[in-house]
Amino acid sequence: MRVIAGIARSLPLKTPAGLATRPTTDRIKETLFNMLQQQIGQAVFVDMFSGSGGIGIEALSRGAAKAYFIENDPKALSCIQENLQFTKLNKSSMIINMDACASLSRIEEVVDILFMDPPYDSGLDVTVLQLLSHASCIDEETLIIVEAALSKKSSDYEACGFQVIREKKYKTNKHIFLKKRGA
Repeated sequence: MRVIAGIARSLPLKTPAGLATRPTTDRIKETLFNMLQQQIGQAVFVDMFSGSGGIGIEALSRGAAKAYFIENDPKALSCIQENLQFTKLNKSSMIINMDACASLSRIEEVVDILFMDPPYDSGLDVTVLQLLSHASCIDEETLIIVEAALSKKSSDYEACGFQVIREKKYKTNKHIFLKKRGA
């Protein structure tokens, strides 16, 4: 795994040992960030269920102003810290060592882009979206991207108060792009 583009381009990233995380492949990460390129500059970015931190680091490398890394696994947290040090992107980052649901109160500004990659079929995606629908860090302009299993129904997210604006399918998973529905 590596940084695809930007100021940390081509730098290799570590991943936590074991099967607790599933890093987004370089090919999928490149596709995702090609879609986000116009929105990433100076953005406040959240990488929730961060794992290695590869998604948030890619955002910082491509010009995001700040990235929050939300993770509670000790091995993954160590990996994120090492990757941020190695890429020299740690000054514009904030690591939140908490459960994803509890972490939302620690984000004290409106987020431009929130990416989450919870364990598939855990139900955490819906739980977090229910909380995000009332969170002060999310507004109608915030883009939320959920990495999910191909079998995931986007109607589950619409029931949480979000509008599906795009869905991108890959061989093994998909990204669902959401915005909060206006009041």
